[in-house]
Amino acid sequence: MIVLFLFALLWMVEGALCQLHYTVQEEQEHGTFVGNIAEDLGLDITKLSARRFQTAPNSRSPYLELNLETGVLYVNEKIDREQICKQSPSCLLHLEVFLENPLELFRVEIEVLDINDNPPSFPEPDLTVEISESATPGTRFPLESAFDPDVGTNSLRTYEITPNSYFSLDVQTQGDGNRFAELVLDKPLDREQQAVHRYVLTAVDGGQPQQRTGTALLTIRVLDSNDNVPAFEQPVYTVSLPENSPPGTLVLQLNATDPDEGQNGEVIYSFSSHISARARELFGIAPRTGRLEVSGELDYEESSVYQVYVQAKDLGPNAVPAHCKVLVRVLDANDNAPEISFSTVKEAVSEAAAPGTVVALFSVSDRDSEENGQVQCELLQGDAPFRLKSSFKNYYTIVTEGPLDREQPGGDAYTLTVVARDRGEPPLSTSKSIQVRVSDVNDNAPRFSQPVYQVYVSENNVPGAYIYAVSATDRDQGANAQLAYSILESQIQGMSVFTYVSINSENGFLYALRSFDYEQLKEFSFQVEARDAGEEPQPLAGNATVNIVVVDQNDNAPAIVSPLPGRNGTPAREALPRGAEPGYLVSRVAAVDADDGENARLTYSIVRGNEASLFRMDWRTGELRTARRVPAKRDPQRPYELVIEVRDHGQPPLSSTAAIQVVLVDGAAERPGGGGGGLGAGAGAGGGGGGSGSGEHRPSRSGGDTSLDLTLILIIALGSVSFIFLLAMIVLAVRCQKEKKLNIYTCLASDCCLSCCCCCPCCSRQARARKKKLSKSDIMLVQSSNVPSNPAQVPVEESGSFGSHHHNQNYCYQVCLTPESAKTDLMFLKPCSPSRSTDAEHNPCGAIVTGYADQQPDIISNGSILSSELFITQS
Repeated sequence: MIVLFLFALLWMVEGALCQLHYTVQEEQEHGTFVGNIAEDLGLDITKLSARRFQTAPNSRSPYLELNLETGVLYVNEKIDREQICKQSPSCLLHLEVFLENPLELFRVEIEVLDINDNPPSFPEPDLTVEISESATPGTRFPLESAFDPDVGTNSLRTYEITPNSYFSLDVQTQGDGNRFAELVLDKPLDREQQAVHRYVLTAVDGGQPQQRTGTALLTIRVLDSNDNVPAFEQPVYTVSLPENSPPGTLVLQLNATDPDEGQNGEVIYSFSSHISARARELFGIAPRTGRLEVSGELDYEESSVYQVYVQAKDLGPNAVPAHCKVLVRVLDANDNAPEISFSTVKEAVSEAAAPGTVVALFSVSDRDSEENGQVQCELLQGDAPFRLKSSFKNYYTIVTEGPLDREQPGGDAYTLTVVARDRGEPPLSTSKSIQVRVSDVNDNAPRFSQPVYQVYVSENNVPGAYIYAVSATDRDQGANAQLAYSILESQIQGMSVFTYVSINSENGFLYALRSFDYEQLKEFSFQVEARDAGEEPQPLAGNATVNIVVVDQNDNAPAIVSPLPGRNGTPAREALPRGAEPGYLVSRVAAVDADDGENARLTYSIVRGNEASLFRMDWRTGELRTARRVPAKRDPQRPYELVIEVRDHGQPPLSSTAAIQVVLVDGAAERPGGGGGGLGAGAGAGGGGGGSGSGEHRPSRSGGDTSLDLTLILIIALGSVSFIFLLAMIVLAVRCQKEKKLNIYTCLASDCCLSCCCCCPCCSRQARARKKKLSKSDIMLVQSSNVPSNPAQVPVEESGSFGSHHHNQNYCYQVCLTPESAKTDLMFLKPCSPSRSTDAEHNPCGAIVTGYADQQPDIISNGSILSSELFITQS
């Protein structure tokens, strides 16, 4: 039957240490329930495994087994109390269990209860006592003691002897609680009547409910008389002796005297029969001299006191022995160094652990006593942030004293040395060292090598090309230092940055995803992020800014914006009056270069067509001027074919060319300083009419004008009009022959010239009188409100040259030009018709060209209708 009870909590150390007390009887079978430690301590059984519920290594016992999953303590193998604890009145098994997270230590005591499983027994089954017949009543004779391994109430209680009239028993109790019997003579003996007496000696224990007994046959021999008995100086001697005394050390010199003479007075010393076997091993006595000395190794920790029983007996017949007791007290010596036993040591402590976190639990012990067994502990840690804390009896904990920082030099691991020193003389000490590793916590964010990276990338790079490498470091370790690079989302010119650059998440290499164009994007910036893979307490990241500066390359050739070539790629045409003075501005070549710096600095030159050095080109402004007068013998039908080259200053330089046809025209030219040349056309009178010419003057072109060249359009338009003019002349000739009118071109009234185009010579003279200069930037071609939309109304170009003479026929033009552009220049031919002379008030000059019969364009200059008209006379 199991006797189970729970003592109260003995101590609480930081709420983590207490003590349980269980009892179990010896000789129990395997699996016998002792107690449920987890339940009695109020622990959560479901968390025992997670908290690593276990027993301290130095407290494990083969007799007990602890189920680490349920906390149940049970008997593992039979417990023999007498084998474990010998005669100790208290038999305790100690078990230390602990849990982690947080660390809790529990001390469990299991008391093994004695059962009456051993009967008393005598050393020998037959005991013999010799008593002189002269012994007087009341004489006592010690008997061999019986031994009962049990303790407490189950131990030896009394002795009994077969009832008789000569002897009785007197049971005595020693200082250590053991009992022995003395045979008391009640009646004088008479050897002649009975020489031998035999009795049964019984030893009885106190077991319940059934007592156990042991017997021995006691034989008493009655001896012949020897008058004097040896006598010791005192019945009990007390001696103190240091432990570890070497063999041969004198314990006590005994001396017993016998007044008899001869052999009856010669005393022999020996140990009494009831001395313990261990005392016989540790001590020896000289039979003749009575010298009691050490013969074994005394150990205070084994026993602090020994009782040595000595008897002295003479050599005479019927000798009666004398007895004494020597009480040997063993003095403790500081011969045992303290012992250090670590119950638990954390493999690693987090650097985020709060001060006071337990990293190790250990106990110290010293087998010595008093000051020799009093132990002091200290922790040799140098500058390590740890300290020693006394927890429970001889238990100590090593706890953190301050914050830990693994990244500090030497902060990743600490070697802690515990020194235990007793107070003996001289003091003995023991030391043990443990290694405490500091586990990393993700407490350091990644840091880039520089906060801002300035990266220069040449334009026209290959998509996917490596452009730079950013790098970051993290002072943590393991996953906390594994970095992943990324680019933070941002917009560049309305597009995601991920369409421009990418980054290798492992090494931070930056790659261009497109070919950069300096002319579109000169620089941009974005942020890169390095994020570690730590989880506790959270991933950390660091940012840096990357400024990408696109370096210009000479990848754009100059683009010539003025003059522009004609349709179908025909060269641009410029008019040059024959009478132009040296320095006359023929044209201004304008070009742009999308590059920057030296790559965009342009130089103009004539590369072909100027063999006669008639022209000169300003290499900076692009102005094409005459270097001298046009030769008089120059055929007007042969235009000058010039090739103009525009070259930048890049490396290598790029260039563009433009072809310009300079057409010679008749007419006066403005002075070179007037800002431009003149374009004139002469007219011859037919049929008795005089002819006169009117000139159109061009202003100099500005370098920034990129619009279509008006001159080229006018030339093309005049070519087309010439064709229409010839057709109109044929029609008019046929009509004139039919009507036989001599004066086909009658001068109209002056208001006719003001309201529309006048085709008579007087109109021409009035027009010359009111001649008004027009520039491209001042005129705009618009269509009159009464002109219907017709796809056939397209500009017509003149294929012929200015000033060519055909049939004497006067015609006029009305031009409508935009104030700023020359791209929509239109000219409408309105030759005079006699058949429409009756409508002169509203439309004096009727148009005869198909699709233009009812059109009346107006000339608008800077937003106002001009009162003058442009007249050109061709014959």
